[in-house]
Amino acid sequence: MAKDQEILQNYIQDLQTTLERLPKETILAIVGALRQARDQHKHVFTFGNGSSSALADVLGVAYGKGVLRKSRLPGRPALRLVSLASNMPLFSAWANDSAYEVVFSEQLRSLGDAGDVAIGISASGNSPNVIGGLQTAREMGMTTIGWTGFDGGKMAKHCDICFIAPSTDMEQIEDVHMILNHILLHMLREG
Repeated sequence: MAKDQEILQNYIQDLQTTLERLPKETILAIVGALRQARDQHKHVFTFGNGSSSALADVLGVAYGKGVLRKSRLPGRPALRLVSLASNMPLFSAWANDSAYEVVFSEQLRSLGDAGDVAIGISASGNSPNVIGGLQTAREMGMTTIGWTGFDGGKMAKHCDICFIAPSTDMEQIEDVHMILNHILLHMLREG
């Protein structure tokens, strides 16, 4: 159908335009922070809600398992990545017994240390529990990194490094976040 072809072509064109406008210096800053954490044997904590929660888990698989382990240089440590969205019993206990807003911050308080890295993922940049996690991470002396879109939302001011996908389309922001994941993966493999 002609309408479907139009939708397909427009989506592809919009995504291409968005990718051409990626904040490259920010990507370089993120990979630098991840390399430093890896080389200093620090942890990287990821967290988000919904699709961003799934991406937080994907980062753990991509960075913490086979791909980097198979390709890392002799003597280079593996990246120690933990998704705070993965432990659903603990996640739901905090949500039920305290508040949904603390599900990430309370996990960071028990697992994190100064010098670790916290990556909060929120396409809107306005998820209270992600913002709370980033605030707690910063208070604990962690490097705080945000992945967002739109104008960065409220979480941008709580990040040492904030990657803002240059889009106002939720689906394309999520596309860009997955592409960012793969870009960083390739960069970490090589250095």
